Amino acid sequence: MMLDDQKKAARKAAFARRKDAHASDPGTGAGHLSALLAGHRGVPVAGYMPIRTEIDPRPAMAEAAAYGPVAVPVIEAADHPLKFARWEPDIEMVEGMFGAAIPARLEWVVPEIVIVPLVAFDRNCGRLGYGGGFYDRTLEGLRARGPVLAVGFAYGAQEAEGLPLEPTDQALNLIITEHGVVQT
Repeated sequence: MMLDDQKKAARKAAFARRKDAHASDPGTGAGHLSALLAGHRGVPVAGYMPIRTEIDPRPAMAEAAAYGPVAVPVIEAADHPLKFARWEPDIEMVEGMFGAAIPARLEWVVPEIVIVPLVAFDRNCGRLGYGGGFYDRTLEGLRARGPVLAVGFAYGAQEAEGLPLEPTDQALNLIITEHGVVQT
């Protein structure tokens, strides 16, 4: 099976597991994420606005915003890295590319911690995303500038073995689930 077909099959299985996990979400994942971010108060953080059945980081983002800048991704064009616009809990949001909510007023932030949504992950902190390569390009660029903590945020049910990863797929530093922290 070709790598693209393997990724497509892995995504399909992971989306099904994520949907089931989302339906029974106990809401504890953001607490684990908050605990991690509390050790990095004031450091610029990039979170994300959850779509579909993604686990919701906004409670942890709101807490972090009380101590330092928090941003969300902005897609400017296909095949480009993401940029990050400052976010606060009650900020006005508008629809951006691909239906992702973005701040109405764009104030750019360069994050040192990036909370990364994902479709599937493995015990080696490998990540399978949606297939657009946005986070891979973004993490590669940010890491070229200096240290970046890439934190996957997902349901434990999204863990998989033998993910079909490529050399361009950027590994995460750790993954947080509703059960706690996964590190290599």
